[in-house]
Amino acid sequence: MKLIFVRHGEPDYEKDCLTQLGHKQAAAAAERLERENLDKIYASPMGRAQETASYTAKMTGLEINTLDFMHEISWGGEGLPENGHPWTLSDRLIQEENFDFYGKDWREHPYFKGNAATEYYDRITDKFAGVLESHGYRQDGGRFMCDTDRDETVAVFSHGGSSGSVIAGLLSLPFPYVLSEMTFDFTSIVILEFPVNKGEYVKPRLKLFNDCEHIRGISGGLVIQKEVDRK
Repeated sequence: MKLIFVRHGEPDYEKDCLTQLGHKQAAAAAERLERENLDKIYASPMGRAQETASYTAKMTGLEINTLDFMHEISWGGEGLPENGHPWTLSDRLIQEENFDFYGKDWREHPYFKGNAATEYYDRITDKFAGVLESHGYRQDGGRFMCDTDRDETVAVFSHGGSSGSVIAGLLSLPFPYVLSEMTFDFTSIVILEFPVNKGEYVKPRLKLFNDCEHIRGISGGLVIQKEVDRK
């Protein structure tokens, strides 16, 4: 199975919709995805993700299947600096503290213990495991039992935080590390592939990350999630 994550186009965060540039990016992404021969489209329920997905749905003739849990993450907690903003705090962990992700549990760090972002991470990764199971991949820790012989291609239109949560979980990477070191642009393409070996345990492989060739010349560059997402 080929699993494709697509971040939404440039948004008007206050109105939760795409800007004029965002619509151009979404149209370009649809043209890029047309050659992937998609079998299914999933999307976050938020307006900016639905609008982005709509271009690919129209191009392919597929319906949009909404995953309510894939809406953008929220954050915050008592006494947290930066209002608990996980991208900023993840940068601090790495740049200022040189945090040891191998020897320490990021969940127990004061930045993330009691931070709503951690709760969202847990919820999203748990729910997405059910989506994968519906496609024939049962999660067992860091591996997956392949129960299918189908070779599917699935696209998920969502957000930096919710997609980052899933990517971190699937690749067994620390969530703050992914937020800080594996950021991706508006409508960028991220591809993970699951081997189709029915009856065997498999692991997803990262095949492509932050592919922005389709928006070359029309994109404004990397932007992380905004404070308005907490509302």
